[in-house]
Amino acid sequence: MHTSEWRTRFAEEARAERPDLAALCLLIGAEADPGLGQAGLDAAEIELDRLAGMLPYGAVTPHAWAAALAELLGGRLGFHGTDADYRRLESSLLPEVLRRRRGLPILLSVVWMEVARRAGGPVYGVGLPGHFVVGFGAPEDQVLADPYAAGRLLTGADAELLVAGATGDKLDPSMLAPADPLQIVLRVLNNIRTWAAGRPERTDVALWAVELSLLLPAHPARLRFERAQLLVQRGDFLGGAAEMDAYAEIVDAVEPGAAESVRRTARAARAQLN
Repeated sequence: MHTSEWRTRFAEEARAERPDLAALCLLIGAEADPGLGQAGLDAAEIELDRLAGMLPYGAVTPHAWAAALAELLGGRLGFHGTDADYRRLESSLLPEVLRRRRGLPILLSVVWMEVARRAGGPVYGVGLPGHFVVGFGAPEDQVLADPYAAGRLLTGADAELLVAGATGDKLDPSMLAPADPLQIVLRVLNNIRTWAAGRPERTDVALWAVELSLLLPAHPARLRFERAQLLVQRGDFLGGAAEMDAYAEIVDAVEPGAAESVRRTARAARAQLN
């Protein structure tokens, strides 16, 4: 498929009544690796189904589900993360995480969620600040597990330490609520943008990550300005300037000073053609 066809599928899935988290994450992988193709996406879905089929029958309680996933994925199959994974783009791409069995906390959590969901488990993502984990069961008997640490079960004190380490703040009960699939996808794309931001030679990655984010029904408006800046960095001065002007129109009603600053940046971009 051409890039435009992958993106059409991504946009359609993001606007579905019940967006498929695995499908969206796999389409991010297809954007990153044009050679993956439909066969690669199908193989990843088959692998998720295979892993779900390896779970033992009989899990009923949230604790039993968490233990079964930890024993299979974290124990027998070795899914976990390391510090080095934060330096690899592959750690944010679901097909690669399934292949390498390494990844960032949020992608490992996606694997856990999709495997458990296929087996009927009461699983969901929990987007703690700075560290994504998975939850099982209703709020009153919630069990938290950390796929990055091979499925280590988390106590309330453990969750508080994770939040304090990331933000310096206390754990708020709202942080333990199930994460929406589109929130998860946006967070995955934010991680990719962060990875690319530290590598000026990879503006190509930053650009497609921003453009996929803009296809989500809800996204920060400032991403349009970020896309414009990337276009200018990549030599598309007119395209970037036009995008800046369009963004300025959006923010003019609430922040006229910021809008004028954006317009000045657009004029500077056009001046680079002289």
